[in-house]
Amino acid sequence: MGWLGRVLGGGGRQVQDDPVRQAALLTEVRQRYGAHLAVRSAEQVAEIVRRLDDGDGAAVAAAIVGEFADAAHADLLAQTAELYRRGGHRFPVDRRNYRPLWRAAGAQLHWPLFALPGGLHPYVHVTAAATVIGGRAPQFVRATDPHPLLACLFEVLDLTTCGWEYGRVRVDHDGASLVGRLISTARDVRAAMKEPPSLPPSTRELMRSNRTVNVFDLTGDRVVGTINVGAELRPALLT
Repeated sequence: MGWLGRVLGGGGRQVQDDPVRQAALLTEVRQRYGAHLAVRSAEQVAEIVRRLDDGDGAAVAAAIVGEFADAAHADLLAQTAELYRRGGHRFPVDRRNYRPLWRAAGAQLHWPLFALPGGLHPYVHVTAAATVIGGRAPQFVRATDPHPLLACLFEVLDLTTCGWEYGRVRVDHDGASLVGRLISTARDVRAAMKEPPSLPPSTRELMRSNRTVNVFDLTGDRVVGTINVGAELRPALLT
């Protein structure tokens, strides 16, 4: 995780780059927070953001997003390989666009994001990590090649919204918060880049959509609002 620590922090301060501390921070955040706590996700997110508020913490945030995206991709590869082994169709797994996979095989897949190995939770760890990254986007861009991190942000956005559309995942306040944070952080990272890359196919497809979905409270019993992902993406990424 030291790949980011050298220049993160900014403001002329001494920049931290301590791989040992970064590893300890990641272990602490992974074990101390998550779905096993009877504490609202938003409260845990706020605590993690405070805990990662320095250069080493920012490196941990990037590691969380990357690990989460890698684990989800590995899970879907395993699921599609098992489907093929059972005599089914060979489904391609494209990290830039999971939507064709979910349209074709969604009824045979389980949405993996709540049960990935490593103990990272999308609505706790990933929301917090994206918040930290968004707050330090210019430093990230100056520190290293931001393209892999940006690709992971879009990948998690794709995976989350595929769950909503094809994976029978009910949209609740925490899920909507994650998507909003991924969009704003991707916007901030792209804005800090001199030549941002083209948007992945999954994001372009979402931007063409004008689908509004209900957002439920955390009990799943009451609609508390709506979200239109396409309407959120267009002003964020087309300006």
